This record gives sequence, structure tokens and C-alpha cells, in this order.
Amino acid sequence: MPIYSEKVMEHFMNPRNVGEIENPDGLGEEGNPVCGDMMTFYIKVKDNHLEDIKFKTFGCGAAIAVSSMVSEMAIGKTIEEALKITPSSVAEKLEGLPKNKFHCSNLGAQALHKAIENYQSKQKKGGGKG
Repeated sequence: MPIYSEKVMEHFMNPRNVGEIENPDGLGEEGNPVCGDMMTFYIKVKDNHLEDIKFKTFGCGAAIAVSSMVSEMAIGKTIEEALKITPSSVAEKLEGLPKNKFHCSNLGAQALHKAIENYQSKQKKGGGKG
């Protein structure tokens, strides 16, 4: 059993921003078929800021903790700031992840980035509100 930091355990036991947003401005999904982890991020954007973020994660404790931390790191940030969230910055905020669980931080950052890209592509099509 991997040794998790207190921060990882805390976010696993009490994850923030769990759920989904109806009619989200952006939606991003990322998964790893090898480990079975699946993350979906929903975002609401107002004045170029991530006004609300929710996620649904099917996976191990590390995947849930990563999703929770990514949502906390991104909420209230501008689109540009949120796009700067990296797997290593997520792992650092969680006070480290076991080597065999580091891929979870990739999934969290990628799912958030996909939600933002989804939002941006809707804006380009003129179908969104900004």
C-alpha cells in the first residue's frame, strides 16, 4: 500500500467541489485505461475567470485527491492562470504522490485543460457567453 501524505488523505476523505454543473461552459474528460481512473471536470466561466468547478472522478484515492486539489487550485483563477496548472504543481500542493500514483496528477491537470479548451472552442464558434 503506498504511503500518502496527510494532504492527499485529507482531500481523499473530504474532497472539494464534487458533483456536476448543469449546462457547463466547458467539459473535460480524461482517463487512463490501464489503471481505470476516469475524471470529468465541469467549469463555469465569468469574465474570463473560472467561477465554478465541479468534478466527478472514478478511481483510486490519489485520483480523487488530485481532482479535489486541481479544482481548489483553479477556482477563481483566470483561464490563463488555470492553464498553467501542471501535474508537478498539483503533486507539490498535495505534498507529494507515490511514484506509481504520479500519473493521477497528469489526469487531473489534463481534464481541467480539456474543459478549458472545450470552453474556448465554444467561444470561437460564437455559441458561448463570456
